[in-house]
Amino acid sequence: MQRREFIKKSSVVLGVLATTPVVTFANEIPKDVKGRKFIVNYNFEMKYNTKQFPAKLWNPLPFTASYQKVRVLHFDGNYDNYSINSKNDYDANTLFAEWKKSDKKKVLHLQLEIETFNRTVPIATIKRASKENLPIPQNVQKYLEATQHIPTTGIIKQLADRIVGNTTNSFEKVKKIYFWCASHTFRDKKVIGCGKGDVGKMVTQKEVEEIYKNGYYGGKCTDLSSLFTAIARAAGIPTREVFGIRLGKSYFSKALGKSNNKGFANISTWQHCRAEYYIAGAGWIPTDPADITKLELVEGLKFNDPKVQKLLEKYINSWEMNWVGFNHARDFKLFPQPEQYPLNMFGYPYGEVEDNVLNYYDPKTFEYKITSQEIF
Repeated sequence: MQRREFIKKSSVVLGVLATTPVVTFANEIPKDVKGRKFIVNYNFEMKYNTKQFPAKLWNPLPFTASYQKVRVLHFDGNYDNYSINSKNDYDANTLFAEWKKSDKKKVLHLQLEIETFNRTVPIATIKRASKENLPIPQNVQKYLEATQHIPTTGIIKQLADRIVGNTTNSFEKVKKIYFWCASHTFRDKKVIGCGKGDVGKMVTQKEVEEIYKNGYYGGKCTDLSSLFTAIARAAGIPTREVFGIRLGKSYFSKALGKSNNKGFANISTWQHCRAEYYIAGAGWIPTDPADITKLELVEGLKFNDPKVQKLLEKYINSWEMNWVGFNHARDFKLFPQPEQYPLNMFGYPYGEVEDNVLNYYDPKTFEYKITSQEIF
């Protein structure tokens, strides 16, 4: 009965959207690939250093859009309470489960079917909308605001002004910021997980003067997508991070996703943060400056390498959808309210035992395992 009720609730929260045609990467995606389907399994066993303990789990669930459809196939576990909700400032879909203090194993299994379609907003559409200079809708204006980790004034505003100069056209601003971020950042493999995206600690006054021209900022996808987001917001462009997870093989490069010859992958540590910017008349437009740096690092390429430049051109207005998005949440409160709030981001499972926050960057100690099987 619990499983049926979960799937019923999930269908209400996640929704079901019809497939819509999209523009794909003509050179990399096989012509007969209209969409991709993945079976994703989440397995949780909450662990702690005592035999008896209470536990709570919050797990991000994908949103639905024209480019990603989600369906719950299976759900079970020995939890004492659960809910499916989006009760937070960003409407982030959340599975919450709770176990009372006992010596029983605390386990949960969730299986999703995810269908994705490569996403592109045509450059012609973006340019046309930019020229019209339409007003920004009220519900989008929140993505111009600063958060605890995304400053938009002071040093960041100085940096934005230096990058965009006298440019007034929205898309021209975005292009300058995107190319500047891609050429002035690098993927730092020493950073744990996806990084913290704490832009206020990434940039100093000295860097505005010196690194603007010839320096580098290091980090991982959340750091670099957040830097792009902060600079774009400071330049008057609504922008947001999109937290999600890679699902399998990339047709562009193994650096951006891979699987075995049967389409299977252990994706427990494949969380990945992308970004979107908004231009009235064109809507939300996908981009991913952080993956430029990952391609460079993993394949040992320089920024001016033709392959890097090709991805740079593609990712200013598109996503390859071997990935699924969860939410745009930054610096917010989960529901029910956890010990840690505001939560920096919600791209990983978040868990607590006896009010102690588990290390969501380490699946083996949490413990969780996420796997993906592509269905051909």
